[in-house]
This record gives sequence, structure tokens and C-alpha cells, in this order.
Amino acid sequence: MLRGAVTQLIDFRDNSLFNGLELGGADLLSLHQLAESLGNAVDARDSHTYDHSQQVAVVGYLLARAMGCSARQADIIHIAGHLHDIGKIGLPDAVLQKEGKLSDGEWALVRKHPEIGARIAAPVKAFSGKEGIAAIIFAHHERFDGGGYPLGLKGGEIPIGARIIAVADALSAMIQDRPYRKGRSLAEAEEEVLAHGGAQFDPIVVAAFAGVRREVRGWLEGKEEETP
Repeated sequence: MLRGAVTQLIDFRDNSLFNGLELGGADLLSLHQLAESLGNAVDARDSHTYDHSQQVAVVGYLLARAMGCSARQADIIHIAGHLHDIGKIGLPDAVLQKEGKLSDGEWALVRKHPEIGARIAAPVKAFSGKEGIAAIIFAHHERFDGGGYPLGLKGGEIPIGARIIAVADALSAMIQDRPYRKGRSLAEAEEEVLAHGGAQFDPIVVAAFAGVRREVRGWLEGKEEETP
């Protein structure tokens, strides 16, 4: 039923959710290889986030396709997933690798990574634009209800790619161990995502997740080869 709701919503919008999600004539394969390499570099700095960027990239791709994205548009989401945490390159090792709970000041530093990441990506012409990869990186910690950061954007103010990556990012983060908490089971993480549509997450993306939940689970548990 939820999958049907997604189809109905996307058809009603005539797929306008994805207007502007383009890379022009850029070479997708080369950009993907670069993005995957940089994402691996970020994950390598922190043993607690091993494979995180790849998980976000693949889950983001599956969600985008479920929502009606073309293969090329979903590839853009996939690239953004690899790069979403690139701004963490600009954070001190003492913060990224700290064993234990972060202080308020340290959390304030961590919350700067979307802005840092967007600045890193911005000089790449193919990543620019209102709905482009730099914008997705910048807004991937915004919340649908306006309670996120860095700007407190709300609903449709948030690029659709960022709304997709937000769900993929949260799912991956919840199932991984962190110095300050044990990772949840995949089933628990899935229920958290489903419970927060319309608040933390775009309800359309959450409905899409419900429709491909089994496929996402199969990839995360089976660690199959990347989808694109």
C-alpha cells in the first residue's frame, strides 16, 4: 500500500521532485570512482564508520529508484552518498576518533561538516546547482520538520537528494557501533525510520523505503556488489 502511495504522489507531481538533479555532460563513471575513493578516505579516518559512505550511497540509490528517479538521477544520489561526509576531513582526529561521548563543543564542530563538505565539492562544476551534489551535502542533516542543521530548512526547502540521503545516512548510522553507544539491529533501525516520516524525514522518502525495505535489507545483510 505504501509503495502505491509513493507512485501516486510521484505521478501527481509529474516527477517534478527531481527537476534540477542533473550533472550536465559530466562523465558519471569517473565522478563515481572519485567519489567512492574520497568516501573511503573519510571512512578510513574513523574505524567506527567503516563502510558507512558505501552503505549510504547504495541505500540512497535504491530509494531514489523507488521514488521514480531515472538511472542517471539515481547515480547522482549515489555519488552524493559517497561524498555526504566529505566535510569530516576538516575535523580534528581528536574529535572523530574520540572514545566516549562528545562534549557540546565537540558536537558543535561535528555539525560543521555539511558546510565544510559543500565548500570542498563546490569548485567541481558538475556538483553545483540548487539541487546538485554540493547542495545535497550541505543539507543532508536538515530535518523535514525544520529542526535540523545547518540552516533549519523545512520540507520542500531541502533538496530532494538531501532528503533521500538523510534516510540512508540515519539507517546506516543506527546499525553501526559508535564510541558512545552500541549499534541497533537492522530491524530496530528500520522501525525508527518508519516512525519518523513527516518529522525527521520526508514522508515520501519513508514510504519509498517501506516499499524497498526487503531489498535494502538484502543488500546490507548480504553486502552484495554495488547496485549501479
